Amino acid sequence: MDQKIKEAYDYAKEVYARVGVDVEKAVKDMDKIVLSLHCWQTDDVTGFENPDGELSGGIQATGNYPGKARTIEEVRQDLVKAASLIPGVHRINLHEIYGDFGGKFVDRDEVEPKHFESWMKWAKENNFKLDFNSTSFSHPKSGSLTLSNPDDEIRNFWIEHTKRCRRIAEEMGRYQGSPSVMNLWIHDGSKDTTVNRLRYRELLKESLDEIYSEKLEYVKDCIEAKLFGIGAESYTVGSYDFYLGYGAKNDKIVTLDTGHFHLTESIADKISALLLFTPEIMLHVSRPIRWDSDHVTTMNDDTLDLAKEIIRCDALDRVNIGLDYFDASINRIGAYVIGSRATQKCFLQALLEPTELLRQYEANGQLFERLATLEEAKNMPWNAVWDYYCALKNVPVGESYIKDIQQYEIDVTSKRQ
Repeated sequence: MDQKIKEAYDYAKEVYARVGVDVEKAVKDMDKIVLSLHCWQTDDVTGFENPDGELSGGIQATGNYPGKARTIEEVRQDLVKAASLIPGVHRINLHEIYGDFGGKFVDRDEVEPKHFESWMKWAKENNFKLDFNSTSFSHPKSGSLTLSNPDDEIRNFWIEHTKRCRRIAEEMGRYQGSPSVMNLWIHDGSKDTTVNRLRYRELLKESLDEIYSEKLEYVKDCIEAKLFGIGAESYTVGSYDFYLGYGAKNDKIVTLDTGHFHLTESIADKISALLLFTPEIMLHVSRPIRWDSDHVTTMNDDTLDLAKEIIRCDALDRVNIGLDYFDASINRIGAYVIGSRATQKCFLQALLEPTELLRQYEANGQLFERLATLEEAKNMPWNAVWDYYCALKNVPVGESYIKDIQQYEIDVTSKRQ
C-alpha cells in the first residue's frame, strides 16, 4: 500500500477518535455494504428474449453511446470488469428477459430454472450471488394492465410468469446458499382519468395472494411501488400506499426506488417507518433529476441522507441495496463504477458519523452541540478512509479507475458493432 495513503488513514483515525468513532470498525463494516449490480445497465434493458424489440411499459433508456453489450457473454464480461473496479464483493441482479434461451423464443409463462443454470454457474465461478426480477414490460400482453387486468387470460398469464420467476429465484438461492431477492414491479396504470381504481387494486391483491401462496425457502419477496409511469401518468395500481399496506399485512419486503417518489419526498424518512412494520427493506438507488429519469447515482445529499438513516437505525442487516439506473449516454462500465462507488462512499460517511455522541446531545437537549457536530463531521477526512479501503481491496484509488475503463473501451467495447 502506498505510504501516503497509510499516513492519511492514520491521521483520519486520530481525528475520528476524538469524537468517539472507531475507524477500523467502520472499514470492517464496509464489507457489509453489499450492492446488487443491475445487469440491465450493460445493454439498455434489452435482454435476450427479443433483442430487436422495443421497450415499453414505463421503461426507457436514453442515449446511444457505442459499445452496448449484445450477448450474454458480453453482459457477463462487462459485469466482471465493472466489479473489478468496485471495492468489496457484490451481487448481480437479473431480469427474467436475460435468460439463457439458447436462441429460441420462450414465452414468459414458460420460463424455467434451466434457462438460468448457466447464470448460476457463471456467478459461482466469479464469486457473485444472484438476485432476480419478473419482467412485465415489453411484451405483446403487457398493455397497460398485467396482474390487475380484468381479462382473466391476460392476468393469469402474468400470474403464471411471476410464479415461475419465484421458482427460478428459489433455485438460485438454493444453489448459491443465499436467498435470492425476488423483486416484483409492474407498470399497471392509466394514462388518463380512472374511475375504477378500487377494482384494479382488488385484482392486483388477488393476483399477489395467489402468487405468494406458494411458500419458498430461498426467496426474499419484494414488492416495488411507483408514483407514475410513461403512459400511466394519471393512475398507478401498485402505488406506495397499496404496497406498504400489502407488505405490512403479509410480511413482504417493500422496495424503495429512489426515483419512484415525488421529488420533494425524503426516501430516508421512510426507512424508520418501514422497519417497524416490514421484515426488511429493498433499495433501488438511482438519481432522479426529473422524477424517475434514472441517472447514474452520485454522492448527493439524497443518497447520503439515505445511507445515514440506515446506519442510524442500525439496520444494515435488514436493508438490501440494489442499483437501478440505465444511462446509455455515457460509457456503461463507467456508469456502473461511478454509481457503485458513490453509493459506497455515502455509506462509509454514514459509518464514520459520530452517532453515539450525536444521540447523547439530542437526548440531553443540547441542540447547538448536535448541529455543530453534524456540520463539523462534513469536514472530517472520510476520503482518506475511502482511499485506504480501496487500496485494501486492491481496486484503483481515486480517479485512477478512469484509465482502466478507457483501456477497456479501446480493447473491448469499441470493437462491438
